[in-house]
Amino acid sequence: MRFFKTSILLLLMSSLLLLAPSSCKMVGGGDAVTPNVPNTLVSSTLIGQFTTDQLRSRFTGTNVAFQLFIRYPISVYRITYTTTNTDGKSITASGALLIPTVNAGTSVPMLSIQHGTITSDDGAPSNYQSGSEAYTFGSVFASQGYIIAAPDYIGYGASKNVPHTYEHRSGLATASLDMLRAARQVLTSQNANWDKRLMIAGYSEGGYATLALQKKIEEETGSEFNLVASSCGAGAYDKPAFMKQILNNTTSTDPSISRLYLWVLLTYDRIYNLNRPATYYFKEPYATRIAASGYTANLGGLSFNQVVTDSFKQAINNGTDTDFLKAVQDNDIHDWKPRTNTRLYHGDADDTVLFLNSQNAYDAMRARGATNVQLMPIRGANHATGIFEYITGTYGFFSTLQ
Repeated sequence: MRFFKTSILLLLMSSLLLLAPSSCKMVGGGDAVTPNVPNTLVSSTLIGQFTTDQLRSRFTGTNVAFQLFIRYPISVYRITYTTTNTDGKSITASGALLIPTVNAGTSVPMLSIQHGTITSDDGAPSNYQSGSEAYTFGSVFASQGYIIAAPDYIGYGASKNVPHTYEHRSGLATASLDMLRAARQVLTSQNANWDKRLMIAGYSEGGYATLALQKKIEEETGSEFNLVASSCGAGAYDKPAFMKQILNNTTSTDPSISRLYLWVLLTYDRIYNLNRPATYYFKEPYATRIAASGYTANLGGLSFNQVVTDSFKQAINNGTDTDFLKAVQDNDIHDWKPRTNTRLYHGDADDTVLFLNSQNAYDAMRARGATNVQLMPIRGANHATGIFEYITGTYGFFSTLQ
């Protein structure tokens, strides 16, 4: 779910472990598109070309040491592309593409970063706003020699006028996959020296989106992409087990966490056309508040299980609410057999996205014979404090593939 904001210091420390490719060639010309795959690109707009001095100037004060990690100039593009919304209709989505510019030489891989929860369009990668993930540490990673593809998802950027597909498997995976296809077209037109390898990563909602993207690539795209590694952090992969846990047990009373659970429930109610009144799911006065304000409603600092009605809980526990249970099951991604080298990072004290999600996914995948999946427990870490080890571990993992 939510990618908790920490200081840029914490996030950029991970770059110490990144063994970046040595170069990426950027020359003009070429309109070739990989054959027999969807043509999704609508437009590619250069946001800016940034010198190493300009990139270093972003880091001052307590973050000044990170000027040392800027290696190459980068070009940043805003990509718009066609994808499919959850209603089956075509929609224009967007994302950011960050390309390092260095001398001709060794080709470089592409890293697709699926962002965590954002509640403002300012944080969408394609807006490339100061303080956003793409503008800060995303740019550092690109400057070290990785092509960075960063989808906005549906609901942000070019598609900001429609609801975000929060924690919806197909919505997140489809938008992310079609972003990769559009990015490939831009790289081809620019004659960028991409070595055709793809790595994917994300934390929280981004972790869920990453595993959903991996599953879609492996099961639906054949040899279209050379996916070599996937690093998923603290995602809600086992939707049925997680849903029953938060409905039946006391969890965090932090309002910002309870709202995330609310957001998921309302998203599924909308996408699967359940269209129930708020009073079906929630007690008063919360039902009235939710009907008026959606997932931003004031839940009074209660655990989520204290807000939902006893009748809804009973219908879930005895299996009679089949429509809602089917919606939840449709978004479950924990039980399948990945082909790609995969790591599942998760704080074992996470009180937002419970550790059972990664443990259950690991157990199910191993039971299916997936020996290339590793569970990486982060001892004593909660959702926020697990970020540092996730990032450092991820780039240590990816660096072994260089």
